[in-house]
Amino acid sequence: MSEAEMDPSSSSVLATWPGAVLDKGGAGDPTHAKAPTPSVAVPLHHGDPAGEQWALEAGRGLVDRSDLGIVRVDGPDRQRWLTSLTSQVIEGMGPADSRELLILDPQGHVEHAAAVVDDGASTWLVTEGFAAPALAAWLDSMRFMLRVEVAVDESMVVLGTVGAASLEGVVGAAGHASTWADPWPGVVPGGTEYHQGPHPAAGVEVFLHLVHRDSARALAEAWLGGADKRRFAGLLAWEAIRIACWRPRLGYEVDSRTVPAEVDWLRTAVHTHKGCYRGQESVARILNLGRPPRRLVMLQLDGSRGDLPEVGAAIERSGRRIGTLTSVARHADMGPIALALLARNVPGDLVLDLGGIAAAQELIIPIDGRAAASPAERPGAELREGALRRPDVRAFGGASGMGAR
Repeated sequence: MSEAEMDPSSSSVLATWPGAVLDKGGAGDPTHAKAPTPSVAVPLHHGDPAGEQWALEAGRGLVDRSDLGIVRVDGPDRQRWLTSLTSQVIEGMGPADSRELLILDPQGHVEHAAAVVDDGASTWLVTEGFAAPALAAWLDSMRFMLRVEVAVDESMVVLGTVGAASLEGVVGAAGHASTWADPWPGVVPGGTEYHQGPHPAAGVEVFLHLVHRDSARALAEAWLGGADKRRFAGLLAWEAIRIACWRPRLGYEVDSRTVPAEVDWLRTAVHTHKGCYRGQESVARILNLGRPPRRLVMLQLDGSRGDLPEVGAAIERSGRRIGTLTSVARHADMGPIALALLARNVPGDLVLDLGGIAAAQELIIPIDGRAAASPAERPGAELREGALRRPDVRAFGGASGMGAR
């Protein structure tokens, strides 16, 4: 996508803010050369990525997320319809609710992921900007005779903040439409967790604010001047927080093979007790049996060399590919960190070599791939060996009829 096609001055809220350095794909951030090209050029940083991260964490930062897309669903059947198509229960949502959904293919691979809010009249799905047109098109193809309407909503943009203190001056301000409170890392009703223990995202409150495009710049400027030490932050700071929180992102931790269990997405985006939806059989099978093909890990990178590996880089062991680097950031406190998808059976204590950069694993998904809701024993275990044989019938072999012949 060319700079002309992006046209950041007309699409991105803070693209023209003095000092903003824009994300135009690999050229803007070399560590993201193989990551999806942004649909809109948003600020990577405003001159101080570390300071911007600290401001975000303190509730004093605001990020332009105009790169995200919004799909609007209208009509009286919208919530029931979305529940029938997706991994989450949307029916019954009110204006104060925030949920997350996945759309899977028949084999259970993730095709779409979206944050969900509903104001009582419309349901908004917030997803990656590059994915919004395809999401809207697929949903539109599934309307049949139901009373729903689907469209990409170009009248809205997204701003991001972290921490409850950041809400003042956004929620209820002129132009504000709705706010999504990220449920991560909590386990929502019907969900389950693969990582069972202390979670680095505990206590981190992340918000996406849907704002009318024609009011967004004025709202952002008013927010900036509404309290001391507030500042605009860039996507690098936002991503550093996301990666440290182990939060999967469409287009990064998701490829054509990703299933929800591999990235711990059953916490927030899957209701394991709801009715049938496409891909449900795969979700249930992995939940019952464990052993997803891959597992998400956090990587602590050796920062002595100064550079960072590229997103999409292959991870190899003895000449064999065992994984892929999915996200990378320079965290203000932790130094260089990353997320990666590894083959399930890669030893958890193996130090990885990323093009000469050593990377130590921090386990997210257990190697056996079992969740809190997984049965203690594999279903059918009680039927193994002789449990199915009639007591008056000998086993084959030995002195049995066939074995003695």
